[in-house]
Amino acid sequence: MHIAIAGNIGSGKTTLTKQLCKHYGYEGLFESVDNNPYINSFYEDMRRWSFNLQIYFLYTRFKQTLDIKRTGRDFIQDRTLYEDAYIFAPNLQAMGLMNSRDYDTYLALFELLLSFLEPPDLLIYLRADVPSLIRQIQKRGRDYENSIRLDYLTSLNDRYEKWIEEYEEQINTSGKGKLLVIDVEDLNFAESPEDLGVVINKIDAEFNGLF
Repeated sequence: MHIAIAGNIGSGKTTLTKQLCKHYGYEGLFESVDNNPYINSFYEDMRRWSFNLQIYFLYTRFKQTLDIKRTGRDFIQDRTLYEDAYIFAPNLQAMGLMNSRDYDTYLALFELLLSFLEPPDLLIYLRADVPSLIRQIQKRGRDYENSIRLDYLTSLNDRYEKWIEEYEEQINTSGKGKLLVIDVEDLNFAESPEDLGVVINKIDAEFNGLF
């Protein structure tokens, strides 16, 4: 079983991944943030380091997914390759923070790597508005996130919504995988066991449709 959790910066992906791994006994695949050699440089100078950062994320997420799939174990993934390619990279290119040559090279590499993978059995999208994202980012207090621009978060959110619409159409057409959208505004699964229970019940209902 491959569950993937998608969502904008500050939407609660890592928190929910840890909670679900504990509940289901699955293995977790997390973003390499603390050991990321580019993340601080990226937020200091996005134009200079955008390509390097996206290539690093692409490599680490692909390697994580391939390694765990080969073991045959159940796992939950904090963010996906899709988000890198369909949201973050094109957003950087549209904002003039990644040039067209680097963007085209990145997409070509993504398409090659994608041919080796299957979509997740269940994709969970955490939907949140920008003010909620900002509150969460400020609450966790990561130094490198202090310089995140409001227009950057807003643009990412718009792209997430567009991607989720397209993803739903794709799985309806292909019959591969399922999608669960959770409105973060309505649930505080990080602090409320009752709200976490609501999320787990929703996931269990999706599981019933997979078997």
